[in-house]
Amino acid sequence: MMGISMSRINKAGLRDLNLRNFAAGIVSALLAVTGPPAIILEAASNGNFTTSQTILWMFSCYVFGGIYSILIPWYYKMPIVGAHSITGVAFLATVTAHFSYSELIGAYIVSALLMLAVGVFGIFSKLLDYVPKQIIAVMLAGMIIRYMVNFINSITELPIIGGVALLAFLIFSKWKTKIPPMVAAIAAATLLLFLTQPLESLALSSSPVMPTLQVPVFNPLSFLSVSVPLALLILSNDAAVGLGALEQNDYHPPINKVISLSGFFSVLTSFFGGQSANVAGMMSAICADPEAGPKEKRYMGAVVSGVIILLFGLFAWKLVPLIQVLPKPFISLLVGFALLGVFGNSLSTGFSNPKMKLSAALTFVIALSNITLLNISAPVWSLLIGTLVARFVEN
Repeated sequence: MMGISMSRINKAGLRDLNLRNFAAGIVSALLAVTGPPAIILEAASNGNFTTSQTILWMFSCYVFGGIYSILIPWYYKMPIVGAHSITGVAFLATVTAHFSYSELIGAYIVSALLMLAVGVFGIFSKLLDYVPKQIIAVMLAGMIIRYMVNFINSITELPIIGGVALLAFLIFSKWKTKIPPMVAAIAAATLLLFLTQPLESLALSSSPVMPTLQVPVFNPLSFLSVSVPLALLILSNDAAVGLGALEQNDYHPPINKVISLSGFFSVLTSFFGGQSANVAGMMSAICADPEAGPKEKRYMGAVVSGVIILLFGLFAWKLVPLIQVLPKPFISLLVGFALLGVFGNSLSTGFSNPKMKLSAALTFVIALSNITLLNISAPVWSLLIGTLVARFVEN
């Protein structure tokens, strides 16, 4: 179905690897392995997941995301980077407390099947056209604003670490270097944490957790409250951004196949406890940029990124316990830096259309309220009401 043959993959060797696409691949991978793991831990904590369940979540997202990012770009000779969705995890952090672990697994599978269907039937553009991108963006902003408030509070609780990290973020934003501001800020914060807190106090020993298939429970409410918003977020904030970046750099990706592959890999990921393994937005943009070297060789940057992400997932059993014992304000700091760009982009996109002031405002406050009405959560109500107002009141 996917049309991928190993013979074609093996035709390309390491001869296309060079310093520029290698560097782009490292920067791309850093985006995936710095801030997002802290958000996964936040979401797992909110849902009272066990340590094993949390490790499996991290393992599945990064291992299958890494495999995606190795096989797909190597086959298509395009920098199509695979990872999991940071906006998806940010959304899940707000809903994991409302459903059982098994119900969430079922919701992830349905979300992946929705993406697979969107790709197979070629309805990607039609789906995103019906639900305005502004409504999806402002819904996400409303959902994650509480993490931005915690981010500011964490800076006051860890003034030296937080202050230096914020300064690094602003400096690298101003300089516009190859190093993303989020990576620079998290690196500065981590370095200062280890300088001010002895490494011996961290629990560095842990036992491997073997990957096991998880048993899903399918619940109509989790389909409405989790599956649909999650699929929309991945398609709009990851797939649309990544595919758009490829086209802007004169690539012609097979859009429907890339979406289908994102759904297929996400199904596999879901059965092992993760929410998705899909085409990545900003990471694909980094590897597709002219700074990554000759156009025909930039795909190797995506492969490098995939290898690093894959290794991160394989060692999740070692990394999760380490992250879990970090101070709570520090985790809030990492989450904040990871989501700061997402939050800013969401607000900018969400309120960009002056003809959609009412629908955007309603969507934002409903998502922010975190209400549950008729057992249906705030993200669904915000998307539904915002879309109806945009379509039938403001149109």
